[in-house]
Amino acid sequence: MIHSRLAHLLRGNRRRRFLLQAPFRLSPVLWPLRISESREQPIFSTRAHVFQIDPNTKKNWVPTSKHAVTVSYFYDSTRNVYRIISLDGSKAIINSTITPNMTFTKTSQKFGQWADSRANTVYGLGFSSEHHLSKFAEKFQEFKEAARLAKEKSQEKMELTSTPSQESAGGDLQSPLTPESINGTDDERTPDVTQNSEPRAEPTQNALPFSHSSAISKHWEAELATLKGNNAKLTAALLESTANVKQWKQQLAAYQEEAERLHKRVTELECVSSQANAVHTHKTELNQTIQELEETLKVKEEEIERLKQEIDNARELQEQRDSLTQKLQEVEIRNKDLEGQLSDLEQRLEKSQNEQEAFRNNLKTLLEILDGKIFELTELRDNLAKLLECS
Repeated sequence: MIHSRLAHLLRGNRRRRFLLQAPFRLSPVLWPLRISESREQPIFSTRAHVFQIDPNTKKNWVPTSKHAVTVSYFYDSTRNVYRIISLDGSKAIINSTITPNMTFTKTSQKFGQWADSRANTVYGLGFSSEHHLSKFAEKFQEFKEAARLAKEKSQEKMELTSTPSQESAGGDLQSPLTPESINGTDDERTPDVTQNSEPRAEPTQNALPFSHSSAISKHWEAELATLKGNNAKLTAALLESTANVKQWKQQLAAYQEEAERLHKRVTELECVSSQANAVHTHKTELNQTIQELEETLKVKEEEIERLKQEIDNARELQEQRDSLTQKLQEVEIRNKDLEGQLSDLEQRLEKSQNEQEAFRNNLKTLLEILDGKIFELTELRDNLAKLLECS
């Protein structure tokens, strides 16, 4: 979205177009990509986790990106070549040229792979949904067919150009010189890559473990997970915005220098009286240029203010996340305290029940003794009554 706005604002200016292409000049790692940046254009992009096959075992997947990155199809109109390119920061993790011999295979609902014989490796992509995987596979098949047609056309041109030389040589039968006949096709150069490099197991690195606490803190954990996802998205947008802000600051500084230079030039031209008409015309043009530059500066300043607001929003979300994390820790501590109190109360209840049971047993024994004494007193009374009657 930000790049589309930049393209709209900076269209038609060579210097601005130079700044717009700056992300492709990040480090020496990307020098192979800089050669054709002016003639290659992205025609389809998506986001996925990137993997490569382990060169030693040819079975296990090795992740080449810590998170989902942008994977794009590029078309070189000069060489009529399609490429798949993906960047992780300043590092090119995928730079694969599509050939008619390549095949994109879906190994699961969200994972696909293809073998690149020139790079002598197998690339794997883990998508967030089956729809993204299907769309990427359709584009792969479409560009593969386009590459095949382009290859056939180039072979026909080579055959046509080689026909006069064959006739002039006395009708000797010679095959046309094509890139495949000189260097060998992709299958001839590396016949074992596409056959032996098929992985036997899909990557398990996409599984993201999530620990659950007690039932009391589940609500806070759900809120925290949502904020973590939003924070990751905002962090990516923040990094991209920060890079764009730096570029715009440089551009603003260049515009200011240009404006100062133009103002000085206008002052010098005003001092020359012999060329008043030419100076007046030139001054008008320079004033228009200055006005255009000032308007552009205003637009850039507004864009910078908007990006600053986005950064402030991201900071507020970070503070909310920290607050919720602290609340969650307090709830967990409170839960542990309550569990300790509950255990203490259970022990006291058990002790009280034991004491009550002992008291009941003692009381029962006392009642039995009391009943015996009462019975003896009753017999004594009866005996005394009998004695009194007899006397």
